[in-house]
Amino acid sequence: MAEIIQKDGIWAFDSDALRLTPGRDKNVSVLRRTLGELVVPLGALAGISFEQGRKSGRLRLRLRDGADPLLHATGGRLAEPHDPYHLTVESDRYGVAEYFTEEVRDALLLERVPSTPVSEYLLPGPQLPLSVSAGDGTASFDGERVRLEWNWKTEDAKAAAGPRTLTLADILGVEWQPSAGLENGHLRFRVRGAPARTRAKYDPNAVELWGFKRDPLMALVAAAVQARLPHPATAVGAEVAADVAQKPETAMASEADHDALLRRLRALGELHREGVLTDAEFARAKQAVLKQM
Repeated sequence: MAEIIQKDGIWAFDSDALRLTPGRDKNVSVLRRTLGELVVPLGALAGISFEQGRKSGRLRLRLRDGADPLLHATGGRLAEPHDPYHLTVESDRYGVAEYFTEEVRDALLLERVPSTPVSEYLLPGPQLPLSVSAGDGTASFDGERVRLEWNWKTEDAKAAAGPRTLTLADILGVEWQPSAGLENGHLRFRVRGAPARTRAKYDPNAVELWGFKRDPLMALVAAAVQARLPHPATAVGAEVAADVAQKPETAMASEADHDALLRRLRALGELHREGVLTDAEFARAKQAVLKQM
């Protein structure tokens, strides 16, 4: 067993899984403390790295694409202090960090774990029930329903509609976007029949975020919902299968030519720009088309 203990947290590896426990230091982010201990199966890992710095270093885990609903829901937008797969290492523990890295790498090689994407989530997502208040509302999720409630800072027309309840069957997708500069962030649920590109300030299916301390916790709600939606690989596969099933044989034959594939790429780009497809869904669908070219 390999283990490294730091103020930032404790990472332990027993050849089958890594156990990541956030530290109790005041500098550990509220998201990591709330998320709690993570057990990451070896099969979910794509790699590990250790980077040295003058005063401190950084251990980083790289997960296989599609393994973790938190990473999918946040789409790479989770800042490093909130990322549970980063660990700050003090300079006097560089040797331990290097040993830990080699142990994990050796296990990945020995077990021949591929770094390719997975077709199902290998981590369960945050524990339920979950309720977070931030920005202009409160988002709660019990495993079956999302409830959105508004506060005194909510835009009047949005608040006038009252609390909103969404079932998993209503939800096509979910995303969390942090605020950046003058741009506010959001927790948004893509719902059947709802108009695309509505600003979170006016969107009854979104909580607007302004960059305060609790904003990252909304990412946990996004991850919990994402974990119970169809896996992105399954969703894209179902979309392609349905698309093919609706075409006559002559149309399917012509679809294989280069021009048809280019049209498919352009259509996917439009869906992405309109917000129908998330960044991750667009990337997977695009990759599937490019493989046919």
